[in-house]
Amino acid sequence: MRPRLPRRAGLARSVRLPRRLRLRLRLPRTTRERRRAVRVVAALCVLALAPMTWMYVTASGRVRDVADVPAEPVGVVFGAGLVNGEPSPYLAHRLDAAAELYRDHKVNALLVTGDNSRTDYDEPGAMRAYLTRHGVPYQQIVLDYAGFDTWDSCARARRIFGVTHAVLVSQGFHIRRAIALCEAAGITSYGVAVAEPHDATWYYGGTREVGAAAKAALDAVVRPDPSLLGRKETALTAAVRRARP
Repeated sequence: MRPRLPRRAGLARSVRLPRRLRLRLRLPRTTRERRRAVRVVAALCVLALAPMTWMYVTASGRVRDVADVPAEPVGVVFGAGLVNGEPSPYLAHRLDAAAELYRDHKVNALLVTGDNSRTDYDEPGAMRAYLTRHGVPYQQIVLDYAGFDTWDSCARARRIFGVTHAVLVSQGFHIRRAIALCEAAGITSYGVAVAEPHDATWYYGGTREVGAAAKAALDAVVRPDPSLLGRKETALTAAVRRARP
């Protein structure tokens, strides 16, 4: 005789949701409840999209290419990671655009801002080495070793290096956030959006911006101190003056 299988009714009852939770999760039944649910969903969508809308409005008309961006004293290049100690492809493309800006006399000096929180990871140093190999004079490149995120880079550019007007260089999915945060930090800027193929990295970056926009909006309102401050630097001011005719 085959053994009888245990009844599962008790197990089924054990995994059922509590009655109070089932009541909270039930679908709206009346017209009034459905309308209320639609209003709640609409309000949540507006709140989620508000930071992105703020970024696009702030950056409206300020995203250009190298050929038509207005000349400014300083170009700011944001870090985008290293691969085996060398700039990642996305960062290399930003640096190529920055070198072109310098050659075309669109900027007098470059501020490269990135992560140097570990002795074995020197993003700004790698950025400067790349730029010098591509024709930018060593003394016209100033390093910010504590650009740990976009807000820190913008806030330090204003408070440590004295930047008030700049051309920002990044990819299209990031440049509007950079412009908006620099505006909040007290820097009037234009942005060069470096073209990239729409590969997996591009789509990841674009998706990430939805969440990053919310943090950016909070940073713009609160304006926290950067992770590191320190004393004011004069190297960038000297580099800008040195390049003037």
